[in-house]
Amino acid sequence: MAQARNASVSRLPLTQRHMDSYFFAAGIIGATAEQFGVNWPHFISQVISFGIVAFLLHRFAYKPILQVLEERRQRIAEGLANAEKIKAELAKTEAARQEVLNQANLQANRLIEEARAAAERLREQKNQETIAQVNQILAKAKESSEAELARMKAELRREMIRLVAETTAKVTGKILTVDDQRRLAEETNRQLAA
Repeated sequence: MAQARNASVSRLPLTQRHMDSYFFAAGIIGATAEQFGVNWPHFISQVISFGIVAFLLHRFAYKPILQVLEERRQRIAEGLANAEKIKAELAKTEAARQEVLNQANLQANRLIEEARAAAERLREQKNQETIAQVNQILAKAKESSEAELARMKAELRREMIRLVAETTAKVTGKILTVDDQRRLAEETNRQLAA
């Protein structure tokens, strides 16, 4: 019971104490303000004027300036993002250009190699054709010379036979018959063939 009484007493004086503290603080503030020459009605009107000016500045100056600054910050951020995108696109384009150049170089080298191979095949083909033509010419020349040789041999045989017949007729003093001429021609041909 003693505790309950102490609790109720401590509650009341606590509220009373707070009130006393507020009055004491107000008294100190009031005394200090009077000491510095504060005129309360004038002070309150200045606080209200300051509040109105602060509200107007906040509403019509500070917010628009902050909005402009935010828009500018966003535009700068967008510009930087666009610059990064452009830089990435430029790098990608440069890589693609380099790849196209590499492909073009590879294709050009391949075409050059194909042209060299084709030229080599053509040269070899022309060489083969030339060799075939030379062989054909040599074969024709050989055939021609063999035909000419055979013709010359035949002419030589006829001339030899005629000369042998004439010589024999002159040596023997008689005219040779057709059988004698044929026999002499056969003997002359055997001797020439050997």
